[in-house]
Amino acid sequence: MTLPFAWGLVAGLVYLSVEPAAARDAADAVRVAEVTRPATDFSVPEAFERNAGGAATSLATPNANAFSHPSANLSFERQLDFHVGNGIFRKLWVSAPASTKSSDGLGPLHNARSCQSCHIKDGRGRPPREGERAVSMLLALSVPPRSDDEGQRLAEGRARVMAEPVYGAQLQNYSVQGVSAEGRIGIAHEERSVSLSGGASVRLLHPRYSVLDPGYGPLDPEVMLSPRVAPQMIGMGLIEAIPEADILALADPDDEDGDGISGRASRVWSAEEERFVLGRFGWKAGAATVAEQTARAFSGDIGLSSHRAPAPWGDCTPAQTRCREAPHGRDPAEGVEVPERMFDAVVFYSRHLAVPARREVGNIAVLEGKRLFYSAGCTGCHRPKFVTARDADQPEHAFQLVWPYSDFLLHDMGEGLADHRPEGSASGREWRTAPLWGIGLTEQVSGHSRFLHDGRARGLLEAVLWHGGEAEAAREAVVGMSDGERAALLAFLHSL
Repeated sequence: MTLPFAWGLVAGLVYLSVEPAAARDAADAVRVAEVTRPATDFSVPEAFERNAGGAATSLATPNANAFSHPSANLSFERQLDFHVGNGIFRKLWVSAPASTKSSDGLGPLHNARSCQSCHIKDGRGRPPREGERAVSMLLALSVPPRSDDEGQRLAEGRARVMAEPVYGAQLQNYSVQGVSAEGRIGIAHEERSVSLSGGASVRLLHPRYSVLDPGYGPLDPEVMLSPRVAPQMIGMGLIEAIPEADILALADPDDEDGDGISGRASRVWSAEEERFVLGRFGWKAGAATVAEQTARAFSGDIGLSSHRAPAPWGDCTPAQTRCREAPHGRDPAEGVEVPERMFDAVVFYSRHLAVPARREVGNIAVLEGKRLFYSAGCTGCHRPKFVTARDADQPEHAFQLVWPYSDFLLHDMGEGLADHRPEGSASGREWRTAPLWGIGLTEQVSGHSRFLHDGRARGLLEAVLWHGGEAEAAREAVVGMSDGERAALLAFLHSL
């Protein structure tokens, strides 16, 4: 089989480049270019700007359940499918063997007992408070390649990381009876002060991570740790429906336009399609589809097997023999703990969690904040809008104008946010541009205002001030704003 990839070398890292998928037909391309053109008039809202998720936008009252509504254009019959998936998403799994055969198979090692435990109300996770064990945050683990074969597997995309030999690809801080948990996340903070124009200053928390009470002996001395909070769930099906060619058209890995922004596509191997495709999901864009991301979460976070990740012990390594030998809850007909119909229901639910409607799009301060967002260069990565494909897999998502405020590419975010842990084609300084839709409702839904990949930022201004690397110029523009301008910028972000 001949694969359409070529080898390149950037900063000593091998990466894959893939021929872009087929573009739209000429008539659609003209229409899409017109409606996705950047805004130039900031005195009034743009057409359809309130409907962040197109016709699928939820118009429900933006309360604590704002991220849990189905796509507004779902038929009644498909709403029933959504609610079935919601029930499984909330299901509390138990260890095997158990009388509840459709709910056993938890672990043996795990980070949570349900999907909802991490994505509380389908929203954003947070770091653990002092004395609290992490639930909606985990530590990803890996080590450098130790052999030519391991290096080649990483280079060819057959592996995204080399897991820690004993502890696996992530730290599981819970376990079933008779199996030792792997440990706890340790967090120590240093404070850094950032001076703003006008004399004000902001104190940033710089976290340092460690593994406390390791249950299986010392970790590898070269282990790399990367903290990850659970992301919000809204709009995933719409992201999946954006044509790959439209995202790849934004990539500029060599910064040929000289704007200081050099987004790169994350390429991941698709077992289903038997080719490299665009990674769209996860903090480092390591998953191409909602189904792939779901399978990884079932396996790594809850320890449940599915047809896409069939190991019944989840992330347990061969060194963890008791974990590998523990009872499983595999369905006798399908041989996995999450049968296909159950798995598909969760994927359907995840695809159809609606994006809430924007608020106060015509507010004077919000419009001024939007102008500042553009003038500061934030749209260089946080691209406001896309149009989904006509032939989208889900009919509710077909040919919709959506406003995710992301380019879904990898960007060097500077040393301050670096985890120094390469993952796939992403370096230790690169992160996928996080979508901003719904960000202003985080506190209302999730009960906190913690942002970035590890929740270190205690508000949106802190999150902006952590930006570096390709976003350094935008950050400095915000630092140089007057107090009133920064207030308007934050008003705009809170309206998203």
